[in-house]
Amino acid sequence: MKDYYSVEKEAVSEYTVERSRFITHIAPAENEEEAKAYVAKIRKAHSLATHNCYAYIADEAGLKQKFSDDGEPQGTAGLPMLEVLKARELKKCVAVVTRYFGGVKLGAGGLVRAYAKAVADGVLAAKIVKYTVCVFPKVTADYESYAKILQFAENKKYKITDTQFSEYATVRFAIPTKELEKFREDFAGYFNGRLEAETSGTGYYAFGE
Repeated sequence: MKDYYSVEKEAVSEYTVERSRFITHIAPAENEEEAKAYVAKIRKAHSLATHNCYAYIADEAGLKQKFSDDGEPQGTAGLPMLEVLKARELKKCVAVVTRYFGGVKLGAGGLVRAYAKAVADGVLAAKIVKYTVCVFPKVTADYESYAKILQFAENKKYKITDTQFSEYATVRFAIPTKELEKFREDFAGYFNGRLEAETSGTGYYAFGE
């Protein structure tokens, strides 16, 4: 598993060249099924458009890639769109560019530039986030200790992602895998071994700014 970048949520942008409208929808996609479903959704919403071209990279490794020119001359739409996603190092991401033809042909070079710009504008409109490979230590404690756990997290700048309350409080952290040993040392030192953090499995977390 490796860290990767993606868009946080759906974003939309639009621009016009030679009276043709290019509308870009860009969104996160956890897998190919989500990417295909998103393309179908946009195509349905813009069923009267001249073209609905798309490109996606639907896994964190960048191996599940697909694009479509949707009737534009081969190589003038989907591939340039994909190249922008790759250049921005985006993964688990899908982009759909809808074109409403304005009556003026752009030529192959003009189409490549138009579709590449459309996706670049979409990326600019979106919020890009980094998804970090993490482990998620979990601590269950009484409420007096819970207050100290909050102090520990604040003092040591560790991220709490979830807390569940019952007879006890269960606190879940997100810790980048490369920082796990330091977290364990900090936690053990802070609580003098009185509390234990259980870790299991890995996943991704976006820490934000």
